[in-house]
Amino acid sequence: MSKANVYQMVTDRIIKQMEQGIIPWHRPWTGVLEGAFNRISKKPYSLLNQMLLEHKGEYATFKQWTGLGGKIKKGAKAEIVVFWKIYPIKEEVDGKEEIKNIPVLKYYNVFHISQVEGVEPLPKEELKPLEPIEEAEKIKEAYKDREHIKIVETVTNKAFYSPSSDYVQVPCKDQYSDISEFYSTLFHEMVHSTGHHTRLNRFEKGMSTAPFGSEDYSKEELVAEIGSASILSMIGIETNRTFKNSVAYLQSWIRVLKNDNKFIVSAASKAEKACKYIIDGPAEE
Repeated sequence: MSKANVYQMVTDRIIKQMEQGIIPWHRPWTGVLEGAFNRISKKPYSLLNQMLLEHKGEYATFKQWTGLGGKIKKGAKAEIVVFWKIYPIKEEVDGKEEIKNIPVLKYYNVFHISQVEGVEPLPKEELKPLEPIEEAEKIKEAYKDREHIKIVETVTNKAFYSPSSDYVQVPCKDQYSDISEFYSTLFHEMVHSTGHHTRLNRFEKGMSTAPFGSEDYSKEELVAEIGSASILSMIGIETNRTFKNSVAYLQSWIRVLKNDNKFIVSAASKAEKACKYIIDGPAEE
């Protein structure tokens, strides 16, 4: 199947959820106990794949389930998991032959354990529960100290990240009826801040120059939306986040995705990098 068709498969899956009123990036994604993971490797799937897969828990390919002695139930429909495969391409530059690595989006089919007979679920590991609010504060303070970024919590009705001054402003905690909404807003703006040229350098032309409603603006907003929801899920903060006009919100994203089938893949990839940067810091060279 061609690269373009895999992008379309991913986009169609996301659009289908949104047409059912589901916001795919507001789901529990990370960690073996909360999100979807591979039965064999026991590793959680990427953010994008967490959005694509319908269930929490164990997934594996037909071959992997068969190898465990399982049998796929009659009529079971596979879901897809996507990944990047690197192809070396020879190119001639200034008369010299060079190898350029080209990433191509691929997919494979997986089945959830509920679709399998003859295999018992893995026992749930005992994990020390996190104190969500305490953990959120640790993430904020560690990121602020490591990156030397100013995070201002003040009485205001504006939340934003300023790329030119490299600081985050959010309304103070007392202005929120639900503390989870404070951290949702905070992490949204912190994800924006990872785009600074000293960090992940997402703002090629400067985010402040991207007009509201433009493709660049929309993509960066989706990166921040996905990233914020992921961090909240990672540390166990539950949010009943609602949108003043959720139908309009969903319809606006559906229009964007229908116009660009690479949009969600790109945004999810950048969100995952942003989350790793906030939690773990810069990747080692």
